[in-house]
Amino acid sequence: MALIVQKYGGTSVGSLERISRVADKVAAASAAGDDLIVVLSAMTGETDRLLTLAKTIDPQPNPRELDVLLSTGEQVTIALLSMALEKRGCPARSYTGGQVRILTDSAFNKARITDIDAERLRNDLSCGRVLVVAGFQGVDEAGNITTLGRGGSDTTAVALAAALKADECQIYTDVDGVYTTDPRVVPQARRLDRITYEEMLEMASLGAKVLQIRSVEFASKYNVPLRVLSSFTEGAGTLITSEEDGMEQALISGIAFNRDEAKLTILGVPDQPGVAYRILGPVAEANIEVDMIVQNIAEDTTTDFTFTVHRNDYDKVLQILHGVARDLGAREVTGDNKIVKISLVGVGMRSHAGIASTMFRALAEEGINIRMISTSEIKVSVVVDEKYLELGVRALHVAFQLEAAAPSKNG
Repeated sequence: MALIVQKYGGTSVGSLERISRVADKVAAASAAGDDLIVVLSAMTGETDRLLTLAKTIDPQPNPRELDVLLSTGEQVTIALLSMALEKRGCPARSYTGGQVRILTDSAFNKARITDIDAERLRNDLSCGRVLVVAGFQGVDEAGNITTLGRGGSDTTAVALAAALKADECQIYTDVDGVYTTDPRVVPQARRLDRITYEEMLEMASLGAKVLQIRSVEFASKYNVPLRVLSSFTEGAGTLITSEEDGMEQALISGIAFNRDEAKLTILGVPDQPGVAYRILGPVAEANIEVDMIVQNIAEDTTTDFTFTVHRNDYDKVLQILHGVARDLGAREVTGDNKIVKISLVGVGMRSHAGIASTMFRALAEEGINIRMISTSEIKVSVVVDEKYLELGVRALHVAFQLEAAAPSKNG
């Protein structure tokens, strides 16, 4: 008998018919002998509807009261699923985050889990009940309701699995696993049987939206086996786990991409100590995150300093840099918000040379110019013009034989 935590997203419980389908699946797993904790999101669109209501009252709603409002979406789904399970003769009990005592800090709208009191859950499990828990929410030390931010139900599920030492945490969603790249861009993309936490963290941070990145961090920290499955089709999904000795690693596990990039350059900056801080300090003070950075030294003892930010921050950073350029006596500020980042990810890079050169050759053969390059132990990223995104991803998918390297979609 295994202890399994299952999480179902908003599309999985988006209607009464779909809630009934989830109830059938959960009841069958319970009847087979597994102990089950089920974590639910609100119905599709419900959180947005509640947010719209709040902003109609006040465009800048009080964060505490907003969390009180947003947390109600999950209460609807946990109660309905528990009713559906009871109707099927499957004993069930619903819990809000506060009733479980999922303790968080007090950062309303983006709280982080600090502790979970799992005793009540253990007692209910020992009585043979399926436990249905509201995702996305908890309480702080003062008893205030808090929410964990977008995708927070994934984190709730992983945190419960860690606290109860579950055998597996299963994330049910509208895709049947993690793919070598987005199948909408490369129809030949394949589902991966397994991927490491490290690779999934890179994929998530680089634009793959299958899992909330905090949930993967949590799973990695507490070594919780995580599986991504489809709510609508049967299959083994993708197992996300630690890298095991002797486990054969694909050279490249996947290709991630991010369309939300913008590049800025400040030209002719004096090449002297502290100049990088004088450029990026004001950007950081504006609470803007910088991604890739490249610095080129010219013969006239000046430097050109280039970095990327989220496209939404482009205009604000451009304005900041014009002020910085005046202070530094720089020659010019330029920018480009029509760029994208394409990244290769794979723990196999650690033991293989030539990944970057193969990547660069494949892009060159398609006439794609590389604007910036960034590397880490298991990742190579390039910035290219936006118009080359799909061509670049497809060329790299072929160059690294990802169609053949991963199992078939039904495999």
